[in-house]
Amino acid sequence: MNGLLFIDDEEGVRRSVVRALKKEPYDIYTADNGKGGIDFIRKNIFDVATVISDYKMPGLNGLETLAGIATINPEITRIILTGYATMEAAIMATNQRIDGFLTKPFDNIELRANIRDISMRKRLKQFVSEQVYNELKDTQGDLKPTFHEVSILFSDIRGFTKMSQEISPEEVVAFLNNRYFTPMGEIAYQFKGTVDKHIGDGIMVIFGSPVMHSDDTASAVKSAIAMQKKAMEINRELSQKKGLKLGIGIGIATGKVFSGVLGSLRKKEFTSIGMAVNIASRLQSIAKEGEILIDETTFQKISDHKITEQINVETLPTVKIKGVDKPIMVYRVTA
Repeated sequence: MNGLLFIDDEEGVRRSVVRALKKEPYDIYTADNGKGGIDFIRKNIFDVATVISDYKMPGLNGLETLAGIATINPEITRIILTGYATMEAAIMATNQRIDGFLTKPFDNIELRANIRDISMRKRLKQFVSEQVYNELKDTQGDLKPTFHEVSILFSDIRGFTKMSQEISPEEVVAFLNNRYFTPMGEIAYQFKGTVDKHIGDGIMVIFGSPVMHSDDTASAVKSAIAMQKKAMEINRELSQKKGLKLGIGIGIATGKVFSGVLGSLRKKEFTSIGMAVNIASRLQSIAKEGEILIDETTFQKISDHKITEQINVETLPTVKIKGVDKPIMVYRVTA
């Protein structure tokens, strides 16, 4: 995914940008209007890393175009190009969470340097979840440690080790990024979850940190159901691809954890640690393909939110968890 799409209604400008970037390591594509650019991204969702759009165009303007592209693939670096270098346009771009702002006429060397700089900043931001990034920005980097209740979701692919030995490394990376991490991460985000980390083929999502909501536990369970439905949909798409299958097991636990910035002088991360993390991880490890297992506290919380009126919850035999004196109650959730 190293393509660059340039959208501008003026053919001369499109030709100038293509010439300016011909020595860059991009596959360069062009579109002459916003709708055409959005349609191109929709058809080539995993082939484009950066989109530059002119601000003033007939039909959809640049901000509307880039906003539409973000709904298709939020990972794409979005840059607005305008000859109207006004403060108002810059503020509008910032409010739309555009990644960069360029003006024309442009110098070719400066254009190339600015694109590289904006793309690098976008890539670095992706090493931190959006919620944590926004909190760091809003608190000027002072994310104070807290001890509070969260719901932890763990997801893991069943049979991944064997599958990864039968396909090429390139196929493994494409499968994980495009068929698993991206769609599942987007579902977690839609339900206000924070993707804490990827551990091999596992995903850890926190609901309630760094931002708390009154319905975090219900959101965690709804997210898990949506993930399993998405996995079934992806499996239907993969049915014709030999060796590829997406079957996931999910575990959810709720409880008090410590959340804060942990790490060394050279490498830090915002994460949560506590018994709920351990229980969720354990439940995920025993969940079968297609299963969602939750602990007692999670069950009580979703009962209070009356989510159990919309789903089926089955009581399973108790499970012994390392570090917990007594076996814990376990429940299976189905839509």
